[in-house]
Amino acid sequence: MIRHGAIDDDELRQLIVTGHIRYGGNRRLRIYGRLDCASGKRMRRSTRVFFGDEAAARAAGFRPCGHCLRAAFRRWKLEQAETS
Repeated sequence: MIRHGAIDDDELRQLIVTGHIRYGGNRRLRIYGRLDCASGKRMRRSTRVFFGDEAAARAAGFRPCGHCLRAAFRRWKLEQAETS
């Protein structure tokens, strides 16, 4: 997990272009999604974090976005219902 405030814009662009960053997340809400998600674009820089893959985001305790990752969100929601 990389905090947006801990990285400069040029380095961030380079990591996205090379594929090291594929998902963004909201640190406070514990939600991750695609970088082009409209919901994610509205996040504040201070709460935004980045992940290389979904497994890293899930391991950090984040859940999938219900807008841009609908199928993953549905699976996550079913998993939560089964464990309750």
